[in-house]
Amino acid sequence: MARWTGTWLTGLASAGVDRRPDGWRGRRLGLPPEGLGSVATTGSRVAAFIVDLLAGGLIGGLVNVFVADPTPLQRTLAGNGAFALQVLLLTALTGQSLGMKLVGIRVVRVSSPSGAPGFLPSAVRLALLLLLVPALVFDRDGRGLHDKAAGTVVLKATGGRSVAALD
Repeated sequence: MARWTGTWLTGLASAGVDRRPDGWRGRRLGLPPEGLGSVATTGSRVAAFIVDLLAGGLIGGLVNVFVADPTPLQRTLAGNGAFALQVLLLTALTGQSLGMKLVGIRVVRVSSPSGAPGFLPSAVRLALLLLLVPALVFDRDGRGLHDKAAGTVVLKATGGRSVAALD
C-alpha cells in the first residue's frame, strides 16, 4: 500500500512517466537546455511580474499624490496604466521590463532572438498578459499563450553570476 501511494503522491516521474518526452523546454525552438539563452523558469517569470506590479503601484501612487482627491477609479487607472506603460515601453525597446531586468530574464522574438521584440509583439503580449489567464497556460516549451500569440519567448539573460547580453 505504501508503495502505491508513494507513486501517485510523488508525481508522474516516480511512476516512470516522462513529462517532457522531447527533452528540455525550448528544444523545439533550438534553445539550450540551461544557462544563458535558455527558457526562463516559471518562478523567475512570476517574480518579474510581481516586481512590475509593485513598480506600477508605486508609480501610480506618485501620480495620485498630484491629483486632488482622486476617485477609486482614478487610483486604479493610475496604477494599472503605469504598469502597462512601463512594461510596454521597456519590453518593446529593450526586451526587459523593470522586473525582468532585476530577475535576469528578457523577451525576444522567436524569429530573431538577438534583439528587442518591438512594439507590436510587445503590445499583443501585454494585452493578453493583462487578462492574466493566457499567461497561466503554458506549452511544453514554457511559453504562455501570450508569448505564442506575440511570437516571443522569455529567456534567461544572465548566466551564472555575471550579467551578459544575448547578442
